Amino acid sequence: MTRRNQPLKIFYDGGCRPNPGRIEVAVVACGQTRFFDNLGEGSSSDAEWLALCLALEVAQSLAEPIFDLVGDSRSVVEQASGAAPCRSLSARHHRARYEAAAAAWPPRRLRWIPRQQNLAGIALTRRHNCAKRGDVTDT
Repeated sequence: MTRRNQPLKIFYDGGCRPNPGRIEVAVVACGQTRFFDNLGEGSSSDAEWLALCLALEVAQSLAEPIFDLVGDSRSVVEQASGAAPCRSLSARHHRARYEAAAAAWPPRRLRWIPRQQNLAGIALTRRHNCAKRGDVTDT
């Protein structure tokens, strides 16, 4: 367990520009932001699923026994947790990949939060704003 007996929170967000377009992901864990680029192209849904899977990989690599995965895509959180069906072939494929990766070491729970509270979403937005201004970011 992490400090104060709270599970570690891993924030994730995925996006693409344009939609569909180049996928990018941010994962925030233990106060550090990790950006993932060169993930190919896809839709915003594909980007959110990839973000969930990468957040799971980051959490597992930290060897924290209990963790929550926190994202702002309600549909992905509900589909991945089994609360909603995956209606598209793509979503079923993504969920199968996630379930296989989570089988040995799953999160305590998947949690939805609003975009403005998602640290990973905030990091992606900040990164884009800095890129527009020509700033260099090393978060």
